[in-house]
Amino acid sequence: MPRFCVYTKKEWKPVTKAAKKEDKAPKTKFYPAEDVARPYKKKFRKNSHVPKLRGSITPGTVLILLAGRFRGKRVVFLKQLDSGLLLVTGPHKLNGVPFRRVNQAYVIATSTKVDLSGVEVPAAVNDAFFARPRKVQKKKTEEEFFATEKKKEPINPARKEAQVALDKQVLAKIKATPKLAEYLHARFSLSNGQLPHRMKF
Repeated sequence: MPRFCVYTKKEWKPVTKAAKKEDKAPKTKFYPAEDVARPYKKKFRKNSHVPKLRGSITPGTVLILLAGRFRGKRVVFLKQLDSGLLLVTGPHKLNGVPFRRVNQAYVIATSTKVDLSGVEVPAAVNDAFFARPRKVQKKKTEEEFFATEKKKEPINPARKEAQVALDKQVLAKIKATPKLAEYLHARFSLSNGQLPHRMKF
């Protein structure tokens, strides 16, 4: 009849010297000669929190862009989108900045404001409006592979119409204030001896 241990409730076996030697023997670690591809588990964190808008940024506030293609340009803030990004416009006719989405961490809010009373931002201009269509990857031919000229994507006509209609309203408000158009047209820059943390924008 097999004997059981009182504490572990497992079958008791006598410990021999050979079994002790096997336990003390170092275990060799085997690893493959070639790297084996292992799937990497990506952890996605859904963050539904919309960042709070800074108190210095209100509709009509003139902002200075600090990063991106149009860094140094002055733009007019229109509204905050559902994603928390800021919708701004140049307008395009003044400084070449179309309406676009900007993170509020990369802007400087100035004390200059444009009166946007009566200016209606279309409801269609939202985060989905700026979404890019998915590209279908196709195998390139030999001529396309060695081509040096890049094909320019055509501008969406609906986006162009919305830009013109919105800028027309904003431009009318800007022209009502003297020298505001020249201020928005000028690019922001710093020279030697100018300390941005001591400047009042």
